[in-house]
Amino acid sequence: MNIGKMLNEKELTINIEGRLDTVTSPQLEAELDFKGVEKLVFNFDKLDYISSAGLRLLLMAQKTMNKQGEMVITNVNETIMEVFEITGFCDILTIQ
Repeated sequence: MNIGKMLNEKELTINIEGRLDTVTSPQLEAELDFKGVEKLVFNFDKLDYISSAGLRLLLMAQKTMNKQGEMVITNVNETIMEVFEITGFCDILTIQ
């Protein structure tokens, strides 16, 4: 998995490429820094796969951002969207 981060004032955009699973979730978790962030954007343009470990991490990020701003997920492909729909995450997350 490759992770790209871009901070623009109080908006943090995280681009994820590859698979977000049990092996790679700790890598993303180590990269997350919510300090001073009011808007967190995950760009899933190049995300191929997400497991329950990745979903857990998104839920944790959403709970944190609910206290200090907003979180948005963009560029979700059909496969990832299907996972969000089956798990009910499409009702919890803001997906654009």
